[in-house]
Parts: sequence; structure tokens; C-alpha cells
Amino acid sequence: MVVIGLTGGIASGKSTAAELLQEYGAQVIDADRLGHRAYAPDSAFFEKVVNEFGHDIVGEDGEVNRQVLGGKVFGDPEQMERLTNILWPAIRELAKEEIAECKQRGVDVIVLEAAVMIEAGWQDLVDEVWVLSVKPALAVERLMSRNALSAEAAQARLDSQIPNREREQHADVKIGNSGEIEGFSKRLKTQWNKLQKRIAEPAGSSG
Repeated sequence: MVVIGLTGGIASGKSTAAELLQEYGAQVIDADRLGHRAYAPDSAFFEKVVNEFGHDIVGEDGEVNRQVLGGKVFGDPEQMERLTNILWPAIRELAKEEIAECKQRGVDVIVLEAAVMIEAGWQDLVDEVWVLSVKPALAVERLMSRNALSAEAAQARLDSQIPNREREQHADVKIGNSGEIEGFSKRLKTQWNKLQKRIAEPAGSSG
């Protein structure tokens, strides 16, 4: 069994890659979805974040109002760090639980899709880190189109993340995404096939 850490910058194609890997047979764990679970009112994270940032972040429905919370942290590195110091460990624990559950079910390949894999230091949860990279100019273009952002707003989002070269320093596998889905899926499938060979090698070499 192999655990892949799938990461990349904003608009690098992580969701597309995760969908394709799932089609190939991998079990995908989405860190964003785990983040939503972490905000659940009955979670330990909920209590910590409310105590840290104030009861005004709780909406009338009893859930964390992420817009109100976002208004307190976005654009303020110190506040954002206070939030991630609480949120990232919570997501990490949920990821560990899901990976363990997948192992019990005998899943061959698990993909942990996490934009902040490197920043959060989750490499120890995975066997291989796969980094998707897109040229900054194309990422800005995609963000403007996808999120209806101005060029300045899109660039600001990009600038808030670590650069491609820093992510790639931690990569076992690098996959470029130049925008055409056919070429991207072909490169991804090539890496999937190589992975299958790596998985088979120990068993084959013992005989």
C-alpha cells in the first residue's frame, strides 16, 4: 500500500488530478473536505477556534461563519498563523484516521490531496509527494476566469503561497500542467503506471 501526497499551487489542477487518480483506482482523501469537518460544532477544533477568535464568528445556525472568520485572518499573517496553528493539526489528525481506515480496508493506493502539504509539514504522512506545477501567468489567468477576479487580486492570491520551486524541492514526482487536459492526463497516467511498477517490484523481486 502506498500513500501519495498530492499538492500544488492554486489553479495547478489538483482537483482534476485527484479525479483522474480516483478513476485509475486510488482512494482520494481531500484535505479541504477534512477542513470542513474540522469546523463541525461538536469538534475540538470548533471550541479552540471560537475561544481564540471570539464568539462573533459563530452564526445563527451555530456553525462557524467562515466569512466572518476569514475577515479576521485574511491579509493578516499573524492572525492567519494563529488559525493554521489550530486548524492544520486538526486536519492532520482527521487525515491520519482516514489513512488508517483505508489501510484496514486493504486499499492499494491512497491519495492525500492537500494544497498546504509542504507548508503544514505533512510529508511524514505520505510515502511519495507528487507536485503539480503551473506557470504563474497561467495560474493568474485561470484565477481571473474561474473566480472572476481582477489581475491584481489573482496575483495577490498567488503571491500569498509558496512558489513552485519551493514545493518542487520536496517532490518525488513533478507533473507540469500547461493547461491542456489531454497532455496533463497523459503525464499523470504515465506517473500512475510507473507507480504500479514500483508497487509490484518488491513482490516480483522476492521470487
